[in-house]
Amino acid sequence: MNAVKRGRTKRTVIGMSAAGLLLVTGCEVPGAPAVYRPARPAGGGPFTFYVSPDGDDKNDGMSPEKPWRTLDHADSARLQPGDRLRLRGGERFRGSITLEDGEAGSPARPVVIDSYGDGRATIAPRGTSGITVHNTAGVEIRNLALVGDRRALREGAGIALRNSRTGARRLDHVSITGVDARGFQNGISVGADKDAVSGFSNVRITDTSVHHNLEAGLVFYGPEFDADRPAYANTGLRIDRVKAYSNTGDPRNDRRNTGSGIALGSVKDAKVTRSVAHDNGTRSATDAEEGPEGMWAYDSTRVVFERNRSYRNRTGSRVDGGGFGLDNNVSSSVVQYNLAYQNDGPGFLVYSGKPTGAHKDNVLRFNISWDDARRLPEYGGIVAYGTRMKDLSIYHNTVVMRTDGLASAEAAGQRPPALRLRHGMRDVRVHNNLFATDGGPLVDSQSPYGASVLSLQGNNYHSKGSWLLAWGAERFTTLDEWRTASGQEARSGVPTGSSHDPCLRGLEIPGVGRISAENVVPRCRDTMPVGLGSRALDADPGPVDYFGKRLPKTLTAGAAQPD
Repeated sequence: MNAVKRGRTKRTVIGMSAAGLLLVTGCEVPGAPAVYRPARPAGGGPFTFYVSPDGDDKNDGMSPEKPWRTLDHADSARLQPGDRLRLRGGERFRGSITLEDGEAGSPARPVVIDSYGDGRATIAPRGTSGITVHNTAGVEIRNLALVGDRRALREGAGIALRNSRTGARRLDHVSITGVDARGFQNGISVGADKDAVSGFSNVRITDTSVHHNLEAGLVFYGPEFDADRPAYANTGLRIDRVKAYSNTGDPRNDRRNTGSGIALGSVKDAKVTRSVAHDNGTRSATDAEEGPEGMWAYDSTRVVFERNRSYRNRTGSRVDGGGFGLDNNVSSSVVQYNLAYQNDGPGFLVYSGKPTGAHKDNVLRFNISWDDARRLPEYGGIVAYGTRMKDLSIYHNTVVMRTDGLASAEAAGQRPPALRLRHGMRDVRVHNNLFATDGGPLVDSQSPYGASVLSLQGNNYHSKGSWLLAWGAERFTTLDEWRTASGQEARSGVPTGSSHDPCLRGLEIPGVGRISAENVVPRCRDTMPVGLGSRALDADPGPVDYFGKRLPKTLTAGAAQPD
């Protein structure tokens, strides 16, 4: 078996490239001509300014009838709290917008940049970011398209929010909604520059698409993580209904991972809901030591991924390419009610590659992994491993693994397991999950964990073919045999777990099928895989199952509970 790459220390600093940072600062270059700034209208404001291709930069820009003509002219105006800059919908504007320290607004009186009239206006920058918000906040960006050129694909972001201040104060309030960003290094990037401490707070990104970018769709980043003094650049993030797809990855960049959909770094108190990441990472470097993921977090705390889908994500190398991930130094985070399917790598990855002890207190529950690890059999549907990882709960998930149509002959020959466990963890609970395969391994654990270190209880292990479970160097072909040898699947001397056929209709149909209750709810009443009760689970299962149905008094294994 090809081992999962050990010792990798995946961490992405996905801000702008060095060249991009120089390009988007908006600072005046010594020796360059002075920047012309339109005279601000008399009065206290706030003001609304309009830009249209049929306008004139000699106009005051304060009405649709007398708009400015160029984005360059509009960008030279200093926007103050409550001001609004509106671009005519359906039109394309060459240039970019930069808001610097001393501009923009406040949470109560934000500066708004949006379209007017019919459709979205398009901003097409010349080799830079489309909109840069640098050392300021109180900004709302709405209903715009941003399209990068060949140079911006290497050096810019559709929207770049950057804090380079050395103080500890985060910049407060950013809202991005109804935006489409493509053709950049990153679709949207938010964070603190290398020497800064703090990034942004109260960031809301909704109903937005980030696609066909080089390195990532949506990224948050911050300074190097210090486990002795954990600090997080960004806080209070709400990401809802974001589509991150076809962000290809950079085949020339083998130094770090590229090609992710949504990546959260150095964040505290973040929630990603009802979002989609698919078909990312298709051109990521083949010799990179780390790869992309559909959605993942690192160096972060109190992150929630909830009711998202992540599918057909790829990797060019032998690592990653999965649906969801909790990577290095993630704590107190929850991944729940999500769907992963047909990814190159794992559906759900929980990983720690650094001996900091900061990867702890995380929960993976009520998720579905369906035919994941399609190209990389050294993973599986759910994968957990890492140095000094502790206090991990994995419960009420459904994992279905089938070998039909695997993406490589190697994968078809090896058969990835439903659950893969590796060295380095403690205080891990794997309870009430439903693991189903068509003959591949149900569990493959590199270490023969004792039940006091890692416990499996109340799970259902069903194989349509030969029953197989790998536990350290041993191989077992029945649940009873493994239970006796390992001490797993028992509670106070009473056997738990089952190997009954749950009668999943979805295990029998070709292709991924529809992830519906009809396909993933156990149908065999006589052999229903009953799990641990809510008290014995040693965790609060929450109010509902994967499909939002209220949990019954008697819990069955898996993400979907029967009627």
